[in-house]
Amino acid sequence: MVYSSRIIALLLALCVAIVTTAFLSLFEGVTQSALIVSFFISGSASYIFGFVVLEFLIFREIDKIYSLFNKLRKRDLATIETEKSNPLNPLKKINEEIFSYVSLKQKEIDDLKKVEAFRREFIADVSHELKTPIFAAQGFVHTLLDGAVKDKSVRHRFLKKAAKSLDGLDMLVQDLLVLSQIETGEIRMYFEYFDIKQMTADILEQFENKADKKDITISFEENIPNSVTVYGDWQRLNQVITNLLSNAIKYSNEGGKVTIDFDVDESKVGVTVRDNGEGIPKTDVDRIFERFYRVDKSRSREKGGTGLGLAIVKHILEGHKSTIHVKSEVGQGSVFSFKLPKEKAESDQEKAETP
Repeated sequence: MVYSSRIIALLLALCVAIVTTAFLSLFEGVTQSALIVSFFISGSASYIFGFVVLEFLIFREIDKIYSLFNKLRKRDLATIETEKSNPLNPLKKINEEIFSYVSLKQKEIDDLKKVEAFRREFIADVSHELKTPIFAAQGFVHTLLDGAVKDKSVRHRFLKKAAKSLDGLDMLVQDLLVLSQIETGEIRMYFEYFDIKQMTADILEQFENKADKKDITISFEENIPNSVTVYGDWQRLNQVITNLLSNAIKYSNEGGKVTIDFDVDESKVGVTVRDNGEGIPKTDVDRIFERFYRVDKSRSREKGGTGLGLAIVKHILEGHKSTIHVKSEVGQGSVFSFKLPKEKAESDQEKAETP
């Protein structure tokens, strides 16, 4: 700044001293010595008072504002921390407003960086996942075109492998489409009352052959009611249970056990899928619901799947205002649980009654 607090305080002190001395000189009987003493005392007191007020209540606060603006120009907001202003500071409100604005901008920048990092990672993952089945099918088809098509046994085997790769590609695209539609709200939830135990029993029948191949026992826990009614989207919750049971069987060891439990209270139904399989390391538990995230990429890919199942599960349950919880220990198995309402919420009833 052009002027400092010292210069301004000195100028103010001189003005006060001159005015005070001139005023005293109007009175008879005031000696020259008294005028000189009055000049220095009033000037010194005014300087000290003016310097303290200007330096600590105004200039330092203005310097903070200029520092913030410099950081805004340089986009260096990461080091900005909120500071408490002096309660006597006349610029307190504007200072706090600027700090609040800068903090908001810093949060926006951090969120944009996270979105950008997620976008890059997502594109890389999608490209990799699409590349695998496309290259596989492409290789089989080109091999047939190069002459192998004449051999009936080779032709049938290669076409079967190409079809399997294309089925995997179709499954991946369908899961991506469903996930995108759920996130954007294009897929609406159709809530109704239904028996989730009966729905789960029907799903278990679909997995009997898959479980028998690995000698895995799938069953309900004891003391479960014959009927467990919940209020939700039957189709989407069917997808949730299917994904959880599929994963439980996929990552269970031969001779393992998968159990389903329903904990019914006055307003909620707790759903639990438990297995005694491989388990999930603690470092990976918080990330398993991310798109394409795999605990062991090589082994997971061997076992099939698109890597989007748990991401879809998470978003479906969020649409039911529920959260999925995971407890897992390596070598001991995993427990996935969530809660569903037994009745329609009052807010939902009001919406339904509104014409």
